[in-house]
Amino acid sequence: MNTPPVSLPILSHFQTPPLLKARQQGAKSVAISPDLGLTTVEVGLTPSGVCFPEGTVLSWAGVEQIDADRNGCFRVVDTLPVPIRGFTQGLGRAHSLFPTQGAPAMIIAGFPMHRIKGIDPRRASLLMVHAIAPVRGHVLDTATGLGYAAIEAARTAGHVTTIELDPGALDMARANPWSRELFGNPKITQMTGDSAEVIAGFAPETFSRIVHDPPTLSLAGELYSGAFYRHAWRVLSSNGRMFHYVGDPESRSASSTTRGVIRRLHEAGFARVTQDRKAHGVIAVK
Repeated sequence: MNTPPVSLPILSHFQTPPLLKARQQGAKSVAISPDLGLTTVEVGLTPSGVCFPEGTVLSWAGVEQIDADRNGCFRVVDTLPVPIRGFTQGLGRAHSLFPTQGAPAMIIAGFPMHRIKGIDPRRASLLMVHAIAPVRGHVLDTATGLGYAAIEAARTAGHVTTIELDPGALDMARANPWSRELFGNPKITQMTGDSAEVIAGFAPETFSRIVHDPPTLSLAGELYSGAFYRHAWRVLSSNGRMFHYVGDPESRSASSTTRGVIRRLHEAGFARVTQDRKAHGVIAVK
């Protein structure tokens, strides 16, 4: 169900320096972002804290707590910063939002689910989607995560179906200001389940494009299997394309994984499989 996210100020250490500098200078107000860099508002500064336009107040102790934390994003509740994190009991996975200078990343079970070195997660998702341009027709996004790929694909596609196994990941998306369009765009349909099982239920040639950005091999080995790739080939239309994220081509582990992925994609029936080093993956054409 597309439950809309709650709108409260959300900050990371990237937003705190202007507040602390303005306080030191004795300013009465300053412009900052209340949503991890998406927009800017004027906030009031008082001896007790920071006053946001909608009435939320963040204490100075809270500002200093956020400023000292390099790994967390915080929702402001009752003058205090509350870290955005969670735990999925059934899967035994902890989740959190990790700040960047752009869109945040998600950490699951200690693993970053997005590229964060030299690029922010949203721009990395744009590279994946644009790798299989033109993006038209019905698109399958096999791992929703924070929804960046689904949101980008929906800009030009007729419709996007996106699948997420972990309810905790969707909770992170609901809390993330950069994911709001995931819950408000009528061109995006969300499904909850295991992509390795859900894909088996789609009719042949349902999708013109697939964005496959699975968790690491250690977390989701079935999404790198020949059985999954055969289903991907089956549900793609003639000349359809799939982008498959694998990882940094310069790393030894990703290089080894890529060789196996390319071999199994060919075995599954894909006519052409090429590596896209810029997007850290491979493109498979039916």
